[in-house]
Amino acid sequence: MDKVVLITGGSRGIGGATARRAGKAGYCVVINYTKRGEDAEQVVRDIKQAGGEALAIQADVASEADIQRLFGEIDKRYGRLDGLVNNAGIVGRSSKFVDMATDDLHRVFAVNVFGAFLCAREAVKRMSTASGGRGGAIVNISSGAATLGSPGEFVHYAASKGAINTMTIGLARELAREGIRVNAIEPGMIDTEMQTASGDLGRMARIVPTVPMARAGAVDEVAGPILFLLSDAASYMTGAILRVAGGR
Repeated sequence: MDKVVLITGGSRGIGGATARRAGKAGYCVVINYTKRGEDAEQVVRDIKQAGGEALAIQADVASEADIQRLFGEIDKRYGRLDGLVNNAGIVGRSSKFVDMATDDLHRVFAVNVFGAFLCAREAVKRMSTASGGRGGAIVNISSGAATLGSPGEFVHYAASKGAINTMTIGLARELAREGIRVNAIEPGMIDTEMQTASGDLGRMARIVPTVPMARAGAVDEVAGPILFLLSDAASYMTGAILRVAGGR
């Protein structure tokens, strides 16, 4: 059987592009989605039409019960897991720090941090050689915001991605002798729907002039490095955080 990879938040954007690339690379691709079922099914159709194998499962990564159900369905369908791309994430509402709504703060951390931790935990249970697994790779999707801080707009989002970086380093060192590599990608300004999800429609136009390459990145320019970190070409890489941000 081809290697099985789970890509959370795989219905669009970076996740969708990564899923399509993984399908072409020969992976059996599982994507989850929260609400965009038709978008997720379109990704599945694209992969299958290209000769690959794919499955979409509805699950909210902020819910532990949903995560357990998601991994349980993978167990039933494939009986194995070889890779996890922790991509599901939300940016939250743009605001100054003092005006930040508590419910928004909770939701950002529930999805971006707790969801990533819980998905990684379930993946490790299945992949670790210490528990009878065959090893594997985890790629966490962080953000350039983790080191920039996003002052005045998305400090909560930036902090959640800083947590992902720390988790990546800690897990990489903990799991290195259990056959699991853990790395992260820090995308910068990428042209996705996330850039307008906060309601700030002019954000991309403001930020692009600060990018040394003077443009936003495309989703495929992030998907490529993700597939590299999943692959055997990165067999001696763990604990790495690769920035894909046009120099910013």
